[in-house]
Amino acid sequence: MIRDKRSDYLAALILVGPFILIYGLLFVWPTIQMVALSFTNAPLIGPGEWVGLDNYFKILEHRLFRNASWNTVYFVLLTVIPNTLISLAIAMAVNRLGGWRQGFVMACFFLPYILPVSVVFLIWNWIIDVQYGLIQYIVRPFNGGEPMSLTRTIPFFMPTVALVTIWWTLGFNVLLFIAGLRNISPEIYEAAALDSAGRWRQFRRITWPLIWPVTALVLTIQLIAQLKIFDQVYLFSIGGRQDPTIVLVQYVYKLAFQQNKGGEGAAAATILFAIIIILSVLQYQALRARGQK
Repeated sequence: MIRDKRSDYLAALILVGPFILIYGLLFVWPTIQMVALSFTNAPLIGPGEWVGLDNYFKILEHRLFRNASWNTVYFVLLTVIPNTLISLAIAMAVNRLGGWRQGFVMACFFLPYILPVSVVFLIWNWIIDVQYGLIQYIVRPFNGGEPMSLTRTIPFFMPTVALVTIWWTLGFNVLLFIAGLRNISPEIYEAAALDSAGRWRQFRRITWPLIWPVTALVLTIQLIAQLKIFDQVYLFSIGGRQDPTIVLVQYVYKLAFQQNKGGEGAAAATILFAIIIILSVLQYQALRARGQK
């Protein structure tokens, strides 16, 4: 009996050990190094002196950090919930299709998700181009017949990048929702139909409660992803003023790689890491508690 348990532990260690080793080398150890670096005045490459919490106080007092925090929160509000609701609506529509049509439509929605961000940027940079962009046909009537650069006009920058992000990422969320919808037994809907329950009542009483665990997962994934937003914002802000549209990861990049302040960059990254961990855990637990009720 004891020998069987030892063999089970050994088999589990062989299977899990490589993952733990790689995870420790590529995530845990760099995270420890980042936190340690945040307490020094070191440049990006090279040693530095211990400064305690000075880097954190500097960052919290920095106007650009507050601006980056607000822009990140604003972007999260523009993307997380709208992306989730749109994905759920599309998934419910696609789930009603049958045969090859369902697979074809799912592939069409998932196709943008597999594109690299550089390709997504080129596609949408062409669509919103001031001279020949397709979206200018919609913008011009609201701008006195004149074209407008959506990514150079600060009030429209974040909504534009949010639209691009939703288009780019909703395919994965649609697949998650379709998987959740397929786990709901058709017999439940048949019984509800016999009770004269309409589609809205079926959604409110059956679909929404049963799909809630998937919804909580999608919301959490989206929250983490959008708090780490960088690529789209950086690419669309090239050639313009970056400070008014800067986000937190871009702020870390600016400190560490552009200003060669490794210690302050590590402190900013540590603050962002703590924010992501705290908010994602709190949100998931709150959504999970609501689902259990």
